[in-house]
Amino acid sequence: MSDAAYDLVIIGGNAAGLSVAVALQQAGLQRVRILEAGSALAFPELVGEHQLDVGYGEPATAVDATVDASGETVISVTTGKHTYTARACVVAQRTGAEGWTPTVTTVASDRILVNQLPDFAADEDVLVIGYTDRAVELTARLAAAGAGVVLAAGGMDPKLLSPMAEAALHRLERERHATLLYRAVPEQITDVDGYPMAFFGDRRTPDLQFDHVVFAPTRTAVTPAEIGLTEAAANSGRVWFLESADVTEIAKAFPEITVTPTPTLAERRRGFTSVIDELRAEHYNATITHFEPTHSDLWVLRVRPDHGDVTHLPGQYASLGLGYWEERIDDATDDALDERWDKMVRRSYSISSRMWDEHGYLTGDLDADELEFYIVLVPPTPDNVPGLTPRLACKRPGDRIYLGPKVAGRYTLTPVTDPSDTMLFFSTGTGEAPHNAMIVELLRKAHHGPIVSAVSVRKWADLGYIEQHRALEARYPNYHYLPMPTREADIPKQYLQDLIAKDVLTERFGIHLDPAHTHVFLCGNPAMIGLPEEVEGELHYPEVTGVVQLLTERGFTIDHRKTRGNIHFEEYW
Repeated sequence: MSDAAYDLVIIGGNAAGLSVAVALQQAGLQRVRILEAGSALAFPELVGEHQLDVGYGEPATAVDATVDASGETVISVTTGKHTYTARACVVAQRTGAEGWTPTVTTVASDRILVNQLPDFAADEDVLVIGYTDRAVELTARLAAAGAGVVLAAGGMDPKLLSPMAEAALHRLERERHATLLYRAVPEQITDVDGYPMAFFGDRRTPDLQFDHVVFAPTRTAVTPAEIGLTEAAANSGRVWFLESADVTEIAKAFPEITVTPTPTLAERRRGFTSVIDELRAEHYNATITHFEPTHSDLWVLRVRPDHGDVTHLPGQYASLGLGYWEERIDDATDDALDERWDKMVRRSYSISSRMWDEHGYLTGDLDADELEFYIVLVPPTPDNVPGLTPRLACKRPGDRIYLGPKVAGRYTLTPVTDPSDTMLFFSTGTGEAPHNAMIVELLRKAHHGPIVSAVSVRKWADLGYIEQHRALEARYPNYHYLPMPTREADIPKQYLQDLIAKDVLTERFGIHLDPAHTHVFLCGNPAMIGLPEEVEGELHYPEVTGVVQLLTERGFTIDHRKTRGNIHFEEYW
């Protein structure tokens, strides 16, 4: 038996090094020492949780190998403070990337950082861009410092993260300490009023402004010369660089322990009856408090998060999610289900409003502890097997669900400043959800200009909020609700475009479309909205005339980020 002081010395307290330390200690390895060049580990909370032995401020300067009196190979690791002897050594990849240049187009700013954190992060909004362990490490440190963190991790494959980074990522998401954008990366970062603005070029991801942006580059491998690795140590078979070895391979050097390989997905499904409960506990962070079917394919539900508030502006949206392990209400089969079975499917939904409280007052949902959503079941087709709503259809009050940590969206009442303006809300189907919250907010603030909500649906049964809207009409003479079912035998078919083209609003409510005093909000089917495409400076409208084209022909202008207009639209559908 070797007389080395340690079984294993790990050079580097990053996520990868910590993952090896925790895995081998859990397998029974008794003497593990972590040498960290800096003053903190990637995830400091693991020290107490796993009783880790750590030496801080100890960069390795030499790694050598000798043979002791018993004939066993002994690895010696020298730092500026001590020389440690061990049966084996693991070298974790370093955290830095000197000279690395972001691939995203950016402006020069001291608020845009690479591989480092702002001096003061508490209460600051910070965007982290990256998809590796390093990105998770920086996100965790910012969250611990009290920052509001968004991680743009387009291209991230959680399976390629080290176990401790993956666990930290799940914890940040579950406890709503960070917003995770798995598919999004900014296309450009500009300066707006002295602060970085990230433009995503993604219909589902709003362009957001932050106090700071932090780029998290991929790790670079530690070279033998950097740690003073001798030829004897390199040839000993007892020194591993993490990029070329996994825990199972390292454990072969310690015959007294057994590392259980991570079960495959199929093994988990067959062998562990409690795996679904474990997955739910790991991923879900909210509870469904209300589930009211308008009919079998249309529901109003409310969700209360375990942590954090639900502050939002009327018109914004949040994300809901369920695991692929949940049952579907239909018999469709998800694509590549075996590979995705233990993953989450998420989708963004506009936040709706109850409108009335139990006492008959307009709701103050902005002060509530839950969010309301209006959702339709999406049926499978040969080209598309929806993942979320067929699973959501099986849920009931008390069931658990994932709720994204923050709400977002630019589709709000911010442009409305005159309480006498005419407000028109056009929607199709569940597109009226954000309008419900907007209308309540306007009426609560005593908006006295005309307000019209026109909703196109197939059947009367598809109007989940019609009773609440009729009650609003009865109380507020300036409010009008105009449901437009298109597949009822006794109702003439009429589309939202007809309200403009045939001056229906003037005829029915005496409302004139004056661009100087009218705001139009559009949410729903893109064909109804009819946004133009700009080609070489010219606007080209869709072949089917939409509301936008009809309005612009009457002098209305489309609301853009840099040019305010009076036609506002929700982009995702």
